[in-house]
Amino acid sequence: MKYLDEYRDPAAARAYAAAIRKITTKPWTIMEVCGGQTHAIVRFGIEDLLPEEINLVHGPGCPVCVTPVEIVDKAIAIAAMPDAIFCSFGDMLRVPGTEKDLLSVRAAGGDVRIVYSPLDAVEVARKNPGKQVVFFAVGFETTAPANAMAVHMAKTENLKNFSVLVSHVLVPPAMESILSSPQNKVRGFLAAGHVCTVMGTAAYAPIVQKYKVPVVVTGFEPLDILQGLYMCIRQLEEGRAEVENQYSRAVREDGNLPAQELLGKVFRVIPRKWRGIGEISESGWGLTEAYAAFDAENRFDVAGASRAEPTECISGLVLLGQKKPAQCPAFGKTCTPEHPLGATMVSGEGACAAYYRYRKTEAA
Repeated sequence: MKYLDEYRDPAAARAYAAAIRKITTKPWTIMEVCGGQTHAIVRFGIEDLLPEEINLVHGPGCPVCVTPVEIVDKAIAIAAMPDAIFCSFGDMLRVPGTEKDLLSVRAAGGDVRIVYSPLDAVEVARKNPGKQVVFFAVGFETTAPANAMAVHMAKTENLKNFSVLVSHVLVPPAMESILSSPQNKVRGFLAAGHVCTVMGTAAYAPIVQKYKVPVVVTGFEPLDILQGLYMCIRQLEEGRAEVENQYSRAVREDGNLPAQELLGKVFRVIPRKWRGIGEISESGWGLTEAYAAFDAENRFDVAGASRAEPTECISGLVLLGQKKPAQCPAFGKTCTPEHPLGATMVSGEGACAAYYRYRKTEAA
């Protein structure tokens, strides 16, 4: 296949759906980890093609959604400082903190800038030597190499006015946290293909062996997802638990080794708090000692803050696959994209935003 349309072929989608119906004999709950996959599933009505025995639940694979309130509050505090230029991807500007968001800081006169790459923020630092430039380094393993490169370049160039506010999280520990929960009903995973382009597939083998659940690395188009589901359900029906790679056009078993080498220099594994979920051991990255001078939390003395989540928002249960967005009493009522209670309604990859956009009638 060469073109996008080939991955959205209705006849091929119906054929995969028929194949899934043919092999399905038992009820199975399958979680797609990535928010991009969630949006494709909801947008293209993939659930409607599946037999009723298959229940798709949506995982914590939206980096914006799992960024905790206190990190957002730290970003807001830094962005409001008169000597700071705060750079971020656009989807973080409307994520609610305790009292406001980054967009409110910008409206009040703070120098908050949308960039399209962390390297853009490095360039801002070069051009503004009298300002402290901070980049909001958020994301899973997918975005981490570019963020690591930005920090590495800043160190190489001795840019004293550049730092990063790090909120990187890692996928495999989150999957383990879900599987170890007494409330867990997930029996198989569609893993995020873009994460595996960086890290490879080896990290999932211990999870498969320990919990006896299949993990299928999957792409993001409708046919990718349907094929991934077919592969996962086939394993479940045959009593197998293996790591399989549906996204072989982009993912290799060993991943991107130069990117991994850079990540190992710049970042170290640390515990990380996930919004709506809580702290997960060894589930995040922080800067190594060699790059600690570029840690914005320490540079601006905002480390250590802790905030409570809004009690009305059930985004944590959504991220754990225990609830679906339309099951939230606030969904589509007091929580909308214009007035979000939680990050799952803000982000372009959030499950609540997907349901609001494509299945708003379910809230009725």
